[in-house]
Amino acid sequence: METRKYWITTMQQIVKPVIDAASVGELKKRMPLEEVEGASRERYSHLEAFARTINGISPWLELEVDDPEEARLQVSFAEKVRQGIAYAVDPTSTDYMNFSEEGQPLVDTAFFAQAILRAPVQLWEKLDSLTQKRVITALKQTRAYKPHYSNWLLFSAMIEACLFRIGEKDWDSMRIDYALKQFEQWYVGDGHYSDGPAYHADYYNSYVIQPFLVDILDVVGEEYSEWQETRKVFIERAKQYALYQERLISPEGTFPPIGRSLAYRFGAFHHLANQALRGELPASIHDAQVREGLTAVIRRTFQSQHMFDENGWLTIGLTGHQQTIGEHYISTGSLYLAAFIYLPLGLDVHASFWKAPAEDWTAKKAWNDQDFPIYQSIK
Repeated sequence: METRKYWITTMQQIVKPVIDAASVGELKKRMPLEEVEGASRERYSHLEAFARTINGISPWLELEVDDPEEARLQVSFAEKVRQGIAYAVDPTSTDYMNFSEEGQPLVDTAFFAQAILRAPVQLWEKLDSLTQKRVITALKQTRAYKPHYSNWLLFSAMIEACLFRIGEKDWDSMRIDYALKQFEQWYVGDGHYSDGPAYHADYYNSYVIQPFLVDILDVVGEEYSEWQETRKVFIERAKQYALYQERLISPEGTFPPIGRSLAYRFGAFHHLANQALRGELPASIHDAQVREGLTAVIRRTFQSQHMFDENGWLTIGLTGHQQTIGEHYISTGSLYLAAFIYLPLGLDVHASFWKAPAEDWTAKKAWNDQDFPIYQSIK
C-alpha cells in the first residue's frame, strides 16, 4: 500500500490549500491569481479551482475506507468540501462563486456537477436542504449561455445529467441528445473524436470528451433505447483511447507536450484514470501497469521544485513553473484539473489496481527488451 500512500500524500499537496481556504469561505482571499497579461480571469478562477479540485478527489470521498488514518483524513476532507460548497453557492457569502457571468462558468459548473455524480452521498445527500436548493439554482443559471461548438457541448450535457440524477423534473434531455449526436458525427476513428469540426492534436479527448461521454451515459443511458445503443459504442471507443493513452507514458514517466492546456499537468490522464476507476480498461492492459505508469507520471512531475509557490499553490507549468504555456484562458484556478489523475483513489484498497504485483507499463516494456502486445486499431 506504499503506492497508495504516496498518491494520497501528493494529492493532499495539490488540493489542501484550495479545500482549506474554501472550507472557511476564504478561497477568494487566499488564492493567488497567476495569469498571462491581459487574461482577466479573476471572475472565473475561484470556481475553476474549487470545482476541479473536488472533482478529482470526489471518488475517494465517496469510498468506504477501512484504514483508520485514511478514514479520518477522508472524513475531514469531505466535511471541508461540503462547507466549501455551502459558501460557494451562498449569495451572501464573500466566497460566493460566479456561476452565471459570461460563458466560462458553464465549464466549471459542469466539473462541479460531475463531482456530485462521482460522490452523490458525500457531495449531495449530506448537504443541508438550503445548500441543495442553492446548488440547483447554480446549475440552472448556466442554461442562459450557449456552449461553443466544441467539447463545451458536453458541459451543458453534464449539468443536465446531474439535474436528472438529483431528481429535478425539468432536466433537459435535448442538451444531452444534441451533445451525443454531435460527438457521434465528430468521431474520427481509433477511439478519437475531433473537438469541433476540425481535429486537434491535444489531450481534450482525455480532459473532457471521453470521460464526460461515458459518465453522462452512466446516469441517463437507460432513458432512451437510442442512448442505450450509443452507450455501448462510446464505451468501446473509451477503452481504445485508454489503450492509446497508456502508451503515451514514456519509460521515464514523461508524456508528449502536445496541444493546448498543458498547464493542467498530469490532468492529461483524466481519461485513463477514469477508466481505471470504472473498471473498463481494455483487456490487453492490466490494472497494475496503469497504476505503475500513472505513478511514474506523478513522481516525474513532482521532481520539480517549482511546481508550487511559496504558499503551496500550483504555478503555471507542465512540470515546474513555465509561464510561457499560460494561454489566455489559463489562471491559477485552471491548474487544478491536475487533480483528476487521482480518481483511482476511489477504488477500494483491496482492488487489483492497488493489490496486484507491480508491472511495467507498455512503453517501459518496449524500451527494456520485454515482450509487449502490438497495438490494434479499431474503426
